[in-house]
Amino acid sequence: MAHLLLVEDDARVRSALTRALTGHGHAVTSAGAGMPGLTRALEERPDLVVLDLGLPDLDGCEVLRMLRAVSAVPVIVATARDAEPEIVRALDAGADDYVVKPFSAAQLDARIRAVLRRGRTDGTEPAPVRVGGLLIEEAGREAFLDGVRLELTPKEFDLLHYLAARPGQVVSKRELLAEVWRMAYGGGDKTVDVHLSWLRRKLGESAQHPRYLQTVHGVGVKLVDPGA
Repeated sequence: MAHLLLVEDDARVRSALTRALTGHGHAVTSAGAGMPGLTRALEERPDLVVLDLGLPDLDGCEVLRMLRAVSAVPVIVATARDAEPEIVRALDAGADDYVVKPFSAAQLDARIRAVLRRGRTDGTEPAPVRVGGLLIEEAGREAFLDGVRLELTPKEFDLLHYLAARPGQVVSKRELLAEVWRMAYGGGDKTVDVHLSWLRRKLGESAQHPRYLQTVHGVGVKLVDPGA
């Protein structure tokens, strides 16, 4: 049984989802606005947060950014907003998954279980990942280049860590969208390109003069040890 926090302003939807998720074996608490939701998230430390974007006091993405500043709790955005820019904005802000209304309680429960499975550990901290002068500490979500801490956004860190965990392996944009952005339906190649460009800049390189991030045209991108 997971402890879920549901942040949803529509009282009828909130009540229906609470009943349905309780019926699936979860313990559910809820809030009808962003600030009360943040307070409950910090006080109750739920296993997962289900977050609407259309809240009466704060935009849901702002709530997500505020929550991410102090907590790594998994978050599933559940909203009526289905435009790709909104999906990308929420995932970049730190959402672990995104589901568009209307959806069934069974679908939401399946997504909750999938997100919780991805976050399950054996209680030990993962070992740092090293590639050349790069050191990536997953537990603290910090990355260092030649001993200097990199100032990365949450999604830049996720992208760098995913590639560094597969050194020398060519990873397609489709795989990055599915595994880093959780956009399994495809599309959004430009999102990957933009984040790779930002990441290259912070690594002190460019697409024309790559060191760590090397593009394999028509296939994908790989992270390599430039000294190997």
